Amino acid sequence: MANQEKQVIEAMRQNGGYATFRQLNELVNFSIWKTKTPQASVRRIVQQSDAFFRIQPGLWALQEAKEIVLNKFQLKTQDKKIEELFTHSYYQGLLIEIGNMKGLQTYVPAQDKNHLFLEKPLKELATIDKIYDFTYPDILHRATTVDVVWFNERKLPHSFFEVEHTTDIKNSLSKFFELQDYFAHFYIIASESRKKQFDSTISMSLFNPIKKRVGFVNYESIANQYSKMFELSKIEQLI
Repeated sequence: MANQEKQVIEAMRQNGGYATFRQLNELVNFSIWKTKTPQASVRRIVQQSDAFFRIQPGLWALQEAKEIVLNKFQLKTQDKKIEELFTHSYYQGLLIEIGNMKGLQTYVPAQDKNHLFLEKPLKELATIDKIYDFTYPDILHRATTVDVVWFNERKLPHSFFEVEHTTDIKNSLSKFFELQDYFAHFYIIASESRKKQFDSTISMSLFNPIKKRVGFVNYESIANQYSKMFELSKIEQLI
């Protein structure tokens, strides 16, 4: 275990002092690990060792590089606006990556394209630069403001996602209301602490037509799906 921990620490150093579980699984050489589930071992090592600290669900950094990493992402300033932008872009990036792994086409709004998922602009992750003209102009305009959109192979919307860190959930639900005539999934992505607020808002009579179609997914679940999907893809490559 000690040798495995050293490998994980060195991999994180190579990545600039921080990493997602996906990045660690790409960087660590598992060939000498005597386990059938090395990815699970990496998670256990990172979560249990005092050598690491958590920045966001699924995103960890080295204690020895804490000041450097927090400065890199401007999180040391404790500026709420910067922290909100970092969090919002982080989950947009995870959603885009998940959509890409599912073989779907992914879109991010023009105003967010240059925001960073860690150190990479979101526009470099999304597979389409301009939203498809799948509907009337006024409805399409609303769709262009949704945080992340997945499209199927027929260039029609598969899923719409709104990341709600601190903003008004009602605004996001209003967008979904306008898009209700399309056979697509709708999701609010937020901290579990906002679940009660979501439940209260979606229960308003205004949103009855979409109440059963909108799902709430917390941050932890998105981060877990992101890392688990990558692990599964690596396993599938072996058979």
